[in-house]
Amino acid sequence: MNNIIRVCIADDHDLYRDGLHLLLNKDREIEVTGEAANGRELIELALRSRPDVILTDLIMPGVDGVTAIRELREKGFDRIIALSTFDSERLIVEALEAGAQGYVIKNAQKGEIMEAIRKVNKYQPYYCSSTSIRLARHIGRSTFNPYNRDNKVRFDDREKEIIRLICEERSNEDIGKTIYMSKRTVEGIRARILKKMNVRTPAGVAIYAIKHNIYVLDDKGMLPA
Repeated sequence: MNNIIRVCIADDHDLYRDGLHLLLNKDREIEVTGEAANGRELIELALRSRPDVILTDLIMPGVDGVTAIRELREKGFDRIIALSTFDSERLIVEALEAGAQGYVIKNAQKGEIMEAIRKVNKYQPYYCSSTSIRLARHIGRSTFNPYNRDNKVRFDDREKEIIRLICEERSNEDIGKTIYMSKRTVEGIRARILKKMNVRTPAGVAIYAIKHNIYVLDDKGMLPA
């Protein structure tokens, strides 16, 4: 029973909230402890039920999700996942800066929502698999930095070179041609990089690289050509 992750959810749409509740309760390791329809209800619910992980929509009436996240962080809740839509990049960055540890697009695959909960429950950041490099740049330039307490991971010169090319959205084949390596060798190094960073996507690589100064943005937030 100690392995159960206690979760509360907030969304002002009853249908979505009910569906998410039903989905999460199908997982034996997750228990939904309560639901809220706005930010104020979420804060009161969290204080009563003390969940492990909080999932909250960002656009809600009254107290919105970003404001609720900020208040929850002030009250000691630090495992929060923002629920957003594809066209809310600005809000996603605001939610992360307010204290969210990760975010998921609302129509994400069910497996991704479960993975987000498990990672954030372990105090690890989570970036939705649909994250664009453009959004990664915005996150990279933001005050959000979940790596402050990380032990430094070492990358050799070849890994750093491949990291920079990944940040430029180059394919494995293109990277191989650029640094005179086979595509298969690049794939192996790339897999090693993702494992070291504990990320799954090019956007995750970009955010990690920017935050650790492996890749530097120019003053307009663009990746160097």
